[in-house]
Amino acid sequence: MSTGYLLSRAAVAMVLAATLTFAAACSGGGSDTGDAPPSNRFLSIGTAPPGGAFFVVGGALAEVLNAHPGAANWQVTAEATKGTQENLRRLDSGELDFALANAAISYFAARGEGAWDKEYPVRVVMTLAPNVALFIAPAKGDVATIADLRGKRVVLGPAGAGFAYFLGPILAAHGLTYDDMSPLNATQAGAVDLLADGSAAAAFLGGAVPTASITQASSLRDITYVPFDREAVERLVTDYPFFDRATIPAGTYRGLDEDFSGLNVGSMHLVTSAAVDEELVYQVTKTIYENRAEVVEKHPAGKAINPNVVVRNTGTEFHPGAIRFYREIGIWPDASDESPSETSVASGE
Repeated sequence: MSTGYLLSRAAVAMVLAATLTFAAACSGGGSDTGDAPPSNRFLSIGTAPPGGAFFVVGGALAEVLNAHPGAANWQVTAEATKGTQENLRRLDSGELDFALANAAISYFAARGEGAWDKEYPVRVVMTLAPNVALFIAPAKGDVATIADLRGKRVVLGPAGAGFAYFLGPILAAHGLTYDDMSPLNATQAGAVDLLADGSAAAAFLGGAVPTASITQASSLRDITYVPFDREAVERLVTDYPFFDRATIPAGTYRGLDEDFSGLNVGSMHLVTSAAVDEELVYQVTKTIYENRAEVVEKHPAGKAINPNVVVRNTGTEFHPGAIRFYREIGIWPDASDESPSETSVASGE
C-alpha cells in the first residue's frame, strides 16, 4: 500500500473528526435535544448522627424522592450531621437544601433568640412525628416529681444537642433552672448506663414512641415515670406553639400501667431555607406527601405525613412552595381555623 494512500486516508479521517466535533459543539452535545433526559439536580437532606430517628427518617425521605425523581430528575442524598443546630446553619449557608430539625430549636433560630447570632431564614416544609419526652428515674430512688430533681445529678441530653431550647422552658414552668441541679451530658444510651450504675438520679429521654432508651431502661430495672405538673403543661402549650400534649398509652413501657400525660417537646419537621426555589419545594412536598405510604414502610414516623399533622403550626413560618401544595389539596388551615393538634402519639411515630 502506498504512502500517498495512507496520507489520503488520514486526511479524510481528520476532516471527518473535525466535522463531527463542530456539529456536536453547535448542537450543545445533544443535551438540549427533545430526546435527551433533563440534567440531574443534586439535593441534600441533613439528618443527625446514626442511631436516632432523624438519621433513619432522613434516609427514608431521600429513598422515596429518588424513587420518584419527577421533572427535576433530582438525585437526593441524606447526610449524617450533628443534628438540628448544624442543619439550620448549613441551610443558611447553602450547604444543605433540606434538613430535619426539632421544632423547638427552629423556633428560636428563626427569631435569633437564645444562642443564635441572628434570625435564621428557616422555613417549614412539613411537620412530622412528635418528639415525646419525659424524665425517668429508678423506682427505688428519691425522685417522684420534677421538683425532686433539685440538687440531683440529672442527664439533660448530649452536649451541644440543643436540649436547652425546650428543657429550659420546661424547668422554668416547674420553678427550676439548670443551676438547681447537677446537669450531666450524655447520649440516650449513655443515660441508661448512668441510671443503671447509680451515677444519675434521673434522665430526660424521648423521641419516637416507644423510645428505645426508655424501653431499655425499664427492662433493666423498675422505673418511675416522672409526671409533669398539669398547670405547667398548660402554660407551656399556651406560651410556645412547638409544645403540645401527648399521651403515652399504658403498656408502652414495662411498669407503665396507666396512660401517661406526656409532652411533645418539639416535633421533628422537614425544613428548608426561605431562599430555596418555590417550585422545587412544591414538587418535593407533593412527592413526599403523595408517596407517604412508602415512607411508612421504611420508618413508622411516616405515619405523621397526614392531613392532621403536616400543616401543624409549631411557630416557624412555612415555605410558600409547601403552602401552595397544601392549599391545592385543601388541607391548609384558613386564618380562622385552629392549628391541627397532635393529641396522640399514634398519629406520629
